Amino acid sequence: MNQLASQLPSIDRLLKSQEGQSLVAEHGRIRVSDTLREIVAEAREQIQREDGASVNRDWIGEARTRLASKPSDYQRVFNLTGTVLHTNLGRALLPEVAIEAAAQAGRFPTTLEYDIHSGRRGARAAAIEQLICELTGAEAATVVNNNAAAVVLALNTLALNASAIVSRGELVEIGGSFRIPDIMRQAGVRLIEVGTTNRTHLHDYENAIMGDAALLMKVHTSNYEIKGFTHEVSLNDLSQLADGSEIPLFFDLGSGNLIPLSPMGLPEESTVKQVLEQGVDLVSFSGDKLLGGPQTGILAGRRDIIAKIKKNPLHRAFRLDKMTLAAFLATLKLYVTPEQLKDKIPTLHFLTRSTEDIEQVAQSLLPLFEKKLSDRFICRVTELDSQIGSGALPTKTIKSVGLSFEPKGDAGEQALSELAGELRSAETPIIGRIAHHQYILDCRMLRSEDIGTFEASLNSLDYS
Repeated sequence: MNQLASQLPSIDRLLKSQEGQSLVAEHGRIRVSDTLREIVAEAREQIQREDGASVNRDWIGEARTRLASKPSDYQRVFNLTGTVLHTNLGRALLPEVAIEAAAQAGRFPTTLEYDIHSGRRGARAAAIEQLICELTGAEAATVVNNNAAAVVLALNTLALNASAIVSRGELVEIGGSFRIPDIMRQAGVRLIEVGTTNRTHLHDYENAIMGDAALLMKVHTSNYEIKGFTHEVSLNDLSQLADGSEIPLFFDLGSGNLIPLSPMGLPEESTVKQVLEQGVDLVSFSGDKLLGGPQTGILAGRRDIIAKIKKNPLHRAFRLDKMTLAAFLATLKLYVTPEQLKDKIPTLHFLTRSTEDIEQVAQSLLPLFEKKLSDRFICRVTELDSQIGSGALPTKTIKSVGLSFEPKGDAGEQALSELAGELRSAETPIIGRIAHHQYILDCRMLRSEDIGTFEASLNSLDYS
């Protein structure tokens, strides 16, 4: 046992070997050293347990395998899942002007908090706030780092150590197990839930307004929809109740959009302006969903409420960095000329893309996959349904086209999982989905100009 342990290699010798130096050049000395120590320590424990450990091992090869399996850096992928705003894949793709604005803000000094006219300190997001007001009709606005932060800030400002009234059917859970009741608790707000899961009436709210009730809150159920025997109170009625009770009405709109969607052939969703016109005092929404910009949270509404929110110390804690501010401002400026939005904002471009255009992409890919996979799968061009994603219009879909792969013979779900893993290991990972006993690649998010890169990525896989 001691003789075997004495033959274990030193970490220094492994690092100085040609293979070790190559691995260090790829992953860095600290990561490689730590991984090698793990492997050698495990081998030492095996020797002590008399568990058949061997010292004649490919130590560097084992380290390479482990390092490859660890979480990787952010990398480009092909999103062929059929979900345009895919939370796990980065949600909205930025307009080119936003990308350039962020790069400029990162590359050079900017007037982040400097008034070029007076030569004195300026407001950090004044231009953005003014533009949001122009686009939504709000009296005032402010921006923070995401919509969850906007909700926390609004609750903590308007109902700290008091109660907020919410319909039981709107106590939603969003991604990552974040729940409205938990957010309210952390914001220092007591929850008063009214009504039932499927039906809430105006008198439910009226009966709950007593004591320390400081806020009426409505939450857009963006990630699910209840159908059948249902009832919810309109914003107009809630607004009148809020005015009569002298407490604000706050609407967490979630993936708020700034323009009507139906003229673009998309399912209708209320705009921020329409919500405010119905008497809502304060609305929160995201910048990286239907709006098509970087991750931000926007609060818009009454001037006195926004002023109070800006005085909350959390407002600074949740503020945006200079590159996000620059990208968001560039995105908002595109909305001044809405007739150009489908060409300028990737989210709207992909959502409104014609099925004919998508089918051309799918047809061009079919021979590539047939050449590589026809011995294992039946490959077809298939009509599909895409979805918007990130909680926007969860029950509405958009007609699309893509490729389907059905296992041949007795191969079943395991074959589909193996194919998914193979495509994820491509030079640029290809991400699809498994559905209805098939592997699906929805081509809605694959641009014609990217087919060459896609083919090169597919060819990086060894199907010889």
